[in-house]
Amino acid sequence: MSAYTTCEAAPPRLRKIKIVIAGGFGTGKTTLVGAVSEVRPLLTEAAMTQASEGVDALVGVESKKTTTVAMDFGRITLHPEIILMLFGTPGQDRFNNIWDDLSRGAAGAVVLVDTRRLEDAFDAVAYFEAQQLPFLIAVNQFDRAPRYLLDEVREALRLDASVPVVACDARDRRSVLEVLKDVVRHALYRLPASPHTVLGART
Repeated sequence: MSAYTTCEAAPPRLRKIKIVIAGGFGTGKTTLVGAVSEVRPLLTEAAMTQASEGVDALVGVESKKTTTVAMDFGRITLHPEIILMLFGTPGQDRFNNIWDDLSRGAAGAVVLVDTRRLEDAFDAVAYFEAQQLPFLIAVNQFDRAPRYLLDEVREALRLDASVPVVACDARDRRSVLEVLKDVVRHALYRLPASPHTVLGART
């Protein structure tokens, strides 16, 4: 009997891909990770205290009572061949020393922005540009936040034309999944068995 008739097809190659979720304070990073994680997310949130007064800008997030002090972690299977490991960064400048550790080995990053405080995204943009880590901008559509065209956001952040800018609702699983598919395509399109093929196009 021919070996070709007895051998089963090789199993698909499983890829575990690390994605960093970054952005300013209160932009929705913890919410985004929690919206899609198929395991109980690891959250390192702590209650905000008087020590943060005058340090953390609360414009637009005055009701925020907790803050991430180390990282958020979640996992989502995008496809039988692709599992994303999500690492959310703290948003405050005083925790920036953690960014190097969280970004090590990452394939790409999502910079989540709030249109009420676009300037908070500049540090993350500059960081990933310096690290030459592929990233995209996800505009979190907060209730009552001003709405801008995505090209206007691109211009305000002085982004290169190659950086994708997309809209999302960090509370909505389907919306977040589209953002994650976009960052995988953007980061890994040069690899064999391109995620363009297995993930399909954005709808």
